[in-house]
Amino acid sequence: MTTDSVRWGILATGGIAAAFTADLIDLPDAEVVAVASRSEASARAFGERFGIPRAYGDWASLAKDADIDVVYVATPHAAHRAAAGLCLEAGRNVLCEKPFTLNVREAGELVDLARREGRFLMEAMWMYCNPMLRRLKQLVDDGAIGEVRTVQADFGLEGPFPPAHRLRDPAQGGGALLDLGVYPVSFAQLLLGEPAGIAAQAVLSDEGVDLQTGAVLSWESGALAALHCSIDGGTGTSASVTGTRGRIDLPAGFFHPERFVLHRTGREPEEFVADPADGPRTTLRHEAREVMRAVRAGETESPLVPLDGTLAVMRTLDAVRERIGVRYPAEEA
Repeated sequence: MTTDSVRWGILATGGIAAAFTADLIDLPDAEVVAVASRSEASARAFGERFGIPRAYGDWASLAKDADIDVVYVATPHAAHRAAAGLCLEAGRNVLCEKPFTLNVREAGELVDLARREGRFLMEAMWMYCNPMLRRLKQLVDDGAIGEVRTVQADFGLEGPFPPAHRLRDPAQGGGALLDLGVYPVSFAQLLLGEPAGIAAQAVLSDEGVDLQTGAVLSWESGALAALHCSIDGGTGTSASVTGTRGRIDLPAGFFHPERFVLHRTGREPEEFVADPADGPRTTLRHEAREVMRAVRAGETESPLVPLDGTLAVMRTLDAVRERIGVRYPAEEA
């Protein structure tokens, strides 16, 4: 890095790229210097919208731009392996949207590549960087509710989504699990680590992707997690963590909460509320700040979103897909 600001490149121009870029340009120490799309027109339009000086009609030009400190990969997840790999090979640091890749094999290839090249790599699991979730984890780790026994979490969208939608398209890694189920799984593993046992059932679409999936994860400690995701019905998107001496309840939008309630035996419920100074609960700035902190410090991964944790989540997602019978065309070769 040669400036006080961290210079970002944005790879892809969809909705999540726009949301992230809007948050980035509000940060005084972030500078968005380039954007790329497979369509030059799309890249130019995105660049004009956000005042980005350089717009590329191909990924490789962005990857080769030595004026970029970090590339944010926001393509559909079936393209994450190719896009992030291209950037890492060109010497760029990378923040890659979730789910990290289609499967753990691709995830492992990216992790190995980043470690070999000595480049920073992080999954954009913004939930892990959220101050309220960090506070919840601290409470659990400190024994506020005793030993964790049960985690419950759900994430469902109302739909219906037509067969041509990316969420129904096997070629784009469609289905509820990778797009939405990654949140409940990541939440459970944030608190309990990688599970020892996995059971799952699903309802599949005619295209062969999961419309809804339910999973039960188990740990040698005796803890269980009951998780659900759906693109066939809107759910409460709530979560709870129950321990031997209490419980923490998170309301709708558990992965970016404004508040949660701690219940402890023999005490009045205690409500924890987000600090208004942290910004709206939908902000992606927390993960951006963590990336910039780590890059400035010369770190190659974040302690908040460690690569081994990302690989563990991908192993769980792979295991769930194996049990429900979902396999993507890119995996058939």
